[in-house]
Amino acid sequence: MPTGESREFSKSKWKGSCNQFMENLFDFQSLSLMYGTVVGVNDLQLSLPKGAYALIGPNGAGKSTLIGLITGSLRPTLGSLSVLGENPRRSSTFQQRIGVCPATELLVHGVTSKQWLVLLIRMCGWSKRLANQRADEVLEQVGLADARNQCIHTYSLGMRQRCKLAQAIAHEPELLILDEPFNGLDPIGRHQMGDLLIDWAKSGKSLLLASHVLHEVERITDSFLLIFGGRLLASGTTGELRRLLADLPQDIIIQSETTDRLASLLAEKPWIRALHRDKQANRLVLTVDSPMKLYDALANWASSGTVSIKRISGSDGDISTLFKLLISRHRGERAYRNTGAHS
Repeated sequence: MPTGESREFSKSKWKGSCNQFMENLFDFQSLSLMYGTVVGVNDLQLSLPKGAYALIGPNGAGKSTLIGLITGSLRPTLGSLSVLGENPRRSSTFQQRIGVCPATELLVHGVTSKQWLVLLIRMCGWSKRLANQRADEVLEQVGLADARNQCIHTYSLGMRQRCKLAQAIAHEPELLILDEPFNGLDPIGRHQMGDLLIDWAKSGKSLLLASHVLHEVERITDSFLLIFGGRLLASGTTGELRRLLADLPQDIIIQSETTDRLASLLAEKPWIRALHRDKQANRLVLTVDSPMKLYDALANWASSGTVSIKRISGSDGDISTLFKLLISRHRGERAYRNTGAHS
C-alpha cells in the first residue's frame, strides 16, 4: 500500500490496444508551490494512470492549490508536472482536453445558461449548430433544461452549481476536475450529481473530485488521494487505505470472561499504550501502538486456551477514521485518541 510523499499508485499504466504505452493522467516530479513563506503544495512525487480519483483533505489542505497547478492557472515554485502527457502551461490544446468545475462562484450577469454554454463550446471549436445542440443536451443532463433561458445571476446556489458542472462537461473533455462540487446542493441534487459522476467514470473518462466530505465521494470512486498540509499522506483504493488501519495506533475493546488473566498478559507488552479494565462489562479498553501484534497474541492465547475472547471491536475502519490517524502521524503524534472506538 503506497504512503508518503513519494509513491506510485498501484495500478497498471498500460492501457489500450496495439501494445502502446499511453500517457499517464498525472505525473508530478518534486512538485511544490509556495505563497511567500506559506507552503501550498509540498514536494509531490506521484504518477497516476487514467481513471477516477478522489482528492480528499480538510479545508486548507492544498486541494485547490493542486487543482490550480493541474489546470495551469498556477505555476510551480519547484519541480514539474504533466497532465495527460502535456505541460498545462505550454500546450495550446490542453484546455480543450479538460473540464473544470471550480469551487469559486459563477458570477455572470445578464447571460442565460444556454448563451453561456454555447459561447464556451464554440470557443472549443464547435460550430454554432452543434454548440446549440450540445448546450441543450447538457442542460437537460444537469437538470437545468427548464431554466435554460433564465439569467445565471438569478439562479439559486444549487442551480449555479449545476451550471458550473454543465460548463465543465459541455465540450466533452477527457478529464473532468471538480472542486467541492456538492456545495450548495440539496440532498436530491447531491444524489443526482453523484449519479452523473458515476456514469462519467463508467464511460472510461478520467475524473478528479476534490472534497472534504468522504461519504459523498466513496460511492463515486474507490481510488483516493489523501492530502494534508500540501503533502500526500496516502494513495490507493478504499481497501488498501483501510488496511493501513492495521498498522496505525488504535483504541480497541476486548470482551472476555477472563479479563483479569488477559489484562496481566497485556500489561507486559511494550506495544500497549494504555489499558482500562471494565469489570462490570467484562471488557478491556486498550490503546495499542501495533494492532497486528495484539491480534497475533490474542490468536495464540485463545487457541491454547489461556484466555477466552468473546468479541473484539474498535476503530470503525472507515476512511474518515483512517484520515484522522494519518494526520496524527503527519503531525508527529504517536497515537490518535478518540478514533471512534465503540462497544
